[in-house]
Amino acid sequence: MSQVRVRFAPSPTGPLHIGGVRTALFNHLFAKKHGGVNILRIEDTDQTRFVPGAEEYIVESLKWVGIEFDEGVHVGGPYGPYRQSDRKSMYRQYADMLIEKGHAYFAFDTPEELDEMRERLKAGGMSAQYDAVSRMGMKNSLTLPADEVAKKLANGDAYVIRAKMPRKEEIRFEDLIRGWVSFNSSQLDDKVLMKGDGMPTYHLANVVDDHLMKITHVIRGEEWLPSAPLHVMLYRFFGWEDTMPKFSHLPLILKPEGNGKLSKRDGDRLGFPVFPLQWKDPATGEISSGYKESGYEPDGVANMLALLGWHPSDNREIFSMSELVEAFTIEKISKNGAKFDIDKAKWFNHQYLMAKDNKAIAQELQAGIEAKSWNFDLEYCTKVVALMKEKVSFAKEILTAGSFFFEKPTLFDEKVVQKKWNHTIASQLVDFAKEIENLTEFKAAELETTFKTFAESKQVNPGQLMQPLRLAVSGQAGGPPIFEMLELLGKTTVVERIEWAQKNLVSVSQ
Repeated sequence: MSQVRVRFAPSPTGPLHIGGVRTALFNHLFAKKHGGVNILRIEDTDQTRFVPGAEEYIVESLKWVGIEFDEGVHVGGPYGPYRQSDRKSMYRQYADMLIEKGHAYFAFDTPEELDEMRERLKAGGMSAQYDAVSRMGMKNSLTLPADEVAKKLANGDAYVIRAKMPRKEEIRFEDLIRGWVSFNSSQLDDKVLMKGDGMPTYHLANVVDDHLMKITHVIRGEEWLPSAPLHVMLYRFFGWEDTMPKFSHLPLILKPEGNGKLSKRDGDRLGFPVFPLQWKDPATGEISSGYKESGYEPDGVANMLALLGWHPSDNREIFSMSELVEAFTIEKISKNGAKFDIDKAKWFNHQYLMAKDNKAIAQELQAGIEAKSWNFDLEYCTKVVALMKEKVSFAKEILTAGSFFFEKPTLFDEKVVQKKWNHTIASQLVDFAKEIENLTEFKAAELETTFKTFAESKQVNPGQLMQPLRLAVSGQAGGPPIFEMLELLGKTTVVERIEWAQKNLVSVSQ
């Protein structure tokens, strides 16, 4: 097999959906697995849908997730340029080649004539498309005399160039995920290959660029499967069948309920991002959330996306990028759509957070700490992270779930107050505070021993005092290991909070 060359070819029409990120990831994994080349090509042939900033967003998003490219718009390479609008001048020769071979033709129909044709076909119960049957009643170089066609071209009349699809021909190709796929050309319309503005459509540019860039494998989303037979036919028309890439059409990422493709509306409705980075719509100013800004670890996002539709040989779930490369095979990609599970996404993030260096997390939290005017050094914050990261899904949640490490709690768990707090408990905790004031070593082990000894002296089950103690100090019903928490807070803070609670916390059951 010749060197593997794959490409991810998004259009800069807005933010990159996580489905697109997964496509880019699978291309990356396949290329690296086979020692091949991964290319980023921007397909901006439809200038009417171009959105300023979208290309830069795509590049930054893929970089954040850890996807590397060997050639592309931002790194260059021997087959550039890698932006289709920069390649505009080269496509016309290929459209002309198809016309000369009798596989394409000029069409001069006006928008009104096209609408009239479609309405006429609909009324007759026929498929309303410009195809092998309907084209013979339209205004094109197949129906007009040659001299009239030449005159229209010389006069600069508006036209497009359409593919001339055969009327009844089987189109078969092998999909590496789906097996053999078959279409009949009678199902297909004569797609526009070159538009009136001189820009090629996606179909022509895609095939020409894949050929010129020596692409060996096309790994793309399921939504492009209906376009595949046209692309196969274009390879035939050009005489490039021997070098046609192998196709793999990835399954959709589905809504959490499983009925239909995951969309931005689903994210808005259920409260999770569907874009890798935050996106501000330049036209409306609307801001859409991103995985990065929501607190997701990029390695965790890549790991989560890899397992949406691809299944490793064993039941393993946690992979580094290099481990994904080693384990990845096209054959293990499912044909069926994969339901997006936000709880699973959070689970992945938690796994990566747990494995991350505590000091690195603390450094990331410094801006949030400073914003709250909390004055604590990095060493203290690192210890907070060590105690709290097991309890949260995202690093930023440490500052909310563990706010009591930085300031005295102002809110107290009402259920615990009502069920566990009373004058007797409060009095006993104050006595415990007096005990720990005398400790020379304010360490977790000594605190635990002192607590158990104290409970025994009061003839109280330690469990009866444990949660009220946590409540008095943190305001919460649960949290990190209590004696390690007390050690980090320090003797003065713990004693002050117990005494404050004894004076101010009141249960209505008392």
